[in-house]
Amino acid sequence: MAAAWPSGSSAPEAATARLLGVLWFVSVTTGPWGAVATSAGGEESPKCEDLKVGQYICKDPKINDATQEPVNCTNYTAHVSCFPAPNITCKDSSGNETHFTGNEVGFFKPISCRNVNGYSYKVAVALSLFLGWLGADRFYLGYPALGRETVTREVKGFTESRGFPLFCDIFVVIIFVLWIGKLSRD
Repeated sequence: MAAAWPSGSSAPEAATARLLGVLWFVSVTTGPWGAVATSAGGEESPKCEDLKVGQYICKDPKINDATQEPVNCTNYTAHVSCFPAPNITCKDSSGNETHFTGNEVGFFKPISCRNVNGYSYKVAVALSLFLGWLGADRFYLGYPALGRETVTREVKGFTESRGFPLFCDIFVVIIFVLWIGKLSRD
């Protein structure tokens, strides 16, 4: 037999009412940024860098065609200009409170320049050119399965064709080095 709730104010209803009261109080005394409203009655503006996603838009970085990395890349970091959305008020880097219309730069967001997982691009290219037939570049970049496959393929090809693939790899490297030397002289 199930027990019936008393007809008066029950414990779960009272707890729910108290919880709603606390939530209402918190929502009234807290600004939209999650910070307590200032005593002057206005809300304190956040820093422009602390805006939430959707309150700003950043331009894509300008990419250098030769290096395929952002033009202003220094120490593996580049900065892109970000524009706060219209009718957003925030503090810029100097602490001035600004009301944005959507056309002004509010802050510069740092982005990483190279997506090479901390490996040196130059080392990877050198390993690929000179020891690629042994899969050294694959091992260096953290792909041991591809490195083993490369070694297996080269050893199998070397034994079946009496060294012809190795000769071809060395020939391609020599031609490539000569071609780069010719380009550097021009």
